[in-house]
Amino acid sequence: MRDVAEAAGVSRMTVSRALKKDSPVSPQTRAHILRIVREMNYVPDQMAGSLTRRKSGFVATLVPSLNNLHFALTVQALTEELEDLGLQILLGHTAYSAEREEVIVETLLGRRPEAIVLSYDGHTERTRRLMRDAAVPVIEIWEVPDAPIEHTVGFSNFEAARLMTSRLIERGYERIAFLGEGRDHLTRGAARRNGYRAAMAAAGLSAHRCVEYGTPPITIDNGAAAADRLLRVFPDIDCVFCVSDLAAFGVQSRLLARGIRVPGDIAIAGFGNFEVSRFARPDITTVVVDPIGVGRQTGQLLKRLLARPSEPPDAPEHIHVPVEIALRNST
Repeated sequence: MRDVAEAAGVSRMTVSRALKKDSPVSPQTRAHILRIVREMNYVPDQMAGSLTRRKSGFVATLVPSLNNLHFALTVQALTEELEDLGLQILLGHTAYSAEREEVIVETLLGRRPEAIVLSYDGHTERTRRLMRDAAVPVIEIWEVPDAPIEHTVGFSNFEAARLMTSRLIERGYERIAFLGEGRDHLTRGAARRNGYRAAMAAAGLSAHRCVEYGTPPITIDNGAAAADRLLRVFPDIDCVFCVSDLAAFGVQSRLLARGIRVPGDIAIAGFGNFEVSRFARPDITTVVVDPIGVGRQTGQLLKRLLARPSEPPDAPEHIHVPVEIALRNST
């Protein structure tokens, strides 16, 4: 900043003021200074500024997967909403690990984020304490936890899976199997399994046909391999409800390769409305979610919360992002 001030023939304080959006410096002087800033490739020290303003300028955002289109779309929509506030996303990758999440949360809190946004897949008790004591807005997304830390934006994975299973039962399927992931305690996948079991029990049907394969996130390969296990352990199944569309595509591909008709012999359903479900043949019945809506609603909630930082909300906000059941040719 001293070098810029000398080149512009002004004081360092004038340079500092010119770099602010609401600069009190005259337009001509500011334009002169900004031209020199560009010519000298000067990048203002945001950390130094944050010490003065006591603000970091970023929102800590944690997602379980970086190659999942849903989380990419959510982060993109959230980023676009926060641009109006001049805030940026600092992204953390938890890999569906509550222990890894705890380490990342502690690290990011040391950088004083304006808020914390994290996809819910269960938390350690220490993570919950860290976020409760953070003194910044905390928003859990993609789920409505039984005991939310503060704000939530998303839907109940339990209810979505329960609704899907009920629709399958209405279509006449009674020996429905559920394909999920192993080591998924407290995850959204586990909530979907519980929703399946609740719907089966309510209909007076057995929910014992459950297979766990792989670890979160389940893949197409996992689905294909799990199809062989399903046929071996539960040869009487008439439908398979999969924890995700990727697994459903893997199951369907393996069944068709073995000469098993879909849906003539066994029906298939997934979760997520990924492209693979829409363009499979037959196209796969699924739960349609709204990743962009989750990101936008989260960003809009943050705008409201950060607009009045000294006035905490009367009660946490819980924003429901609706889902739909798309019944397609696989069932």
